[in-house]
Order: sequence, then C-alpha cells, then structure tokens
Amino acid sequence: MPPPRALPLDDAVELTRTGDVWVFRGASVADRAIRALTNAPVNHVGMALVLDDLPPLLWHAELGRSLPDAWTGEHQRGVQLHDLADAVRTWAHRYGQRAWLRQLVGPADDGGVTPEMEDAVLRTVARLDGRPFPTTRGLVRGWVNGRLRRGTTAETVFCAELVAATYTAMGLLDGSLPRNAYDPGSFWSGNDLQLQLGARLGPEIPVDVPAA
Repeated sequence: MPPPRALPLDDAVELTRTGDVWVFRGASVADRAIRALTNAPVNHVGMALVLDDLPPLLWHAELGRSLPDAWTGEHQRGVQLHDLADAVRTWAHRYGQRAWLRQLVGPADDGGVTPEMEDAVLRTVARLDGRPFPTTRGLVRGWVNGRLRRGTTAETVFCAELVAATYTAMGLLDGSLPRNAYDPGSFWSGNDLQLQLGARLGPEIPVDVPAA
C-alpha cells in the first residue's frame, strides 16, 4: 500500500482522539542513542487525551520543561500533559523531530474509547503526572531488565513506559509484560503490538509541521 500522505499539523490535531499515539524521530546524539539502545526506528512516543472542554492534549514523559503542564499548571520535567499542537511544534522546532500520528481503532462501537477507558486515563494522569524521567544509567538498566521480563520499582518513567502503563490501565494491554519491556518502537507499525478488546493502531500518518 502507498504510504499515507502527510497531513498539516492542524488537520492531524483535529483528527486525534483519546488513545491515539504520536511518535517522533530526531537526529540529535540523544535521539540516536535512544534508537541504538532500544533498536527502534523512533525515539519518543506520547498518547493523546481529548476531552470535550479542553484542546487535544499529549500525555508523555520528557527531560525538557518548555511548556506548562495542563494538570499542574507548572513547568516541570518528567511526566507531563501538554497542549498537543504546542508540544508537536516544540518537538519539531526546538528538538528537530519528525512526527507521525497513529490512530487507535476499535475499542468502542464508534471506533473511539469508552467512557470507562477515559476515566482510567484520568486516574493514570493523577497517579503519574510529575514522575521524573530516568537518568541515562537508569534508562539502560530499565531497558535491560525489561528485555529479561523483570519489572522495575523505580519512580522514574520513560515515555514508552508511560504509554504502556496507560494502555494497561485502559485494558488495551493485558499487563503480562512489565512496563519497562516497552520502548518507543513498540508503538511503531513494524512491531507486533498485541492490543486487547479488538483494538489496533492504524498506519503512521506523517505530520507536516509548519516552520516557526
């Protein structure tokens, strides 16, 4: 099949619903190190949260604190909830990242998520928002333990761990793997991610972010 055409950022944000994932690939030394360490084609992943009375949000974990957290109202490192469009522009302009959208299909009759899943996301946000991002050593240790199917008790949370923990709370992952068994590439189409409840992730849709 031909690859999907690139969507302008505003159109991609308009299409986004709760549970969709956004994946990113950059060219910095840190980006390449994450991809080399995890053997993944991408180095960052976040999950969308779309509520009726708020703009679409991106639930992710990062080292920076460029944007205010929508949950606390503060600039913080680690696990964060950001305005989706602002976050994608920041990752494109400041960090030099390319972005793709993968839409979640199937959990509810209308193709979106159920109210119970949305409640589970909000409980996960309340529980994990503000958790610190792991150090490089902690990231390596967590990744190795994850490959050995050993869980982590660390308070730190890596971006892919956050999406995996949220998907597990929603019932989309069965919880048989520890959260540190996941890396950003787990949410790329080349990986055989086994979702529950008849759900699946659609193909990567490249997103065209206008120049600053």
